[in-house]
Amino acid sequence: MKDLSRDDVLMLLDREIKKTAAIIEEYRLSSGPIAPDDAINNRSIVQAAQRTAEEKLTKLYHMKDNIDSPDFGNCARCGNKIPAGRLILKPESPYCVRCAG
Repeated sequence: MKDLSRDDVLMLLDREIKKTAAIIEEYRLSSGPIAPDDAINNRSIVQAAQRTAEEKLTKLYHMKDNIDSPDFGNCARCGNKIPAGRLILKPESPYCVRCAG
């Protein structure tokens, strides 16, 4: 896969930010008042998913804020270049596949 340009990565981050923000809003709406029978299980599942999505959104914004850093696109652990495929699949991750595991 060819390298991604700065604009490609920025577009990717913007698209993922928009998608994740919409998911968070759906979680907020679905964690409102619900029937008592479903309240405990469903609410805790939705709230956990919402927290995960909010963490992802924070990481996406961090990546976007640092897109012009000279180290952007390099693994935060080993310093090797993160492959374009990894950036496409997991744009919020500052780690290569080897270091993320």
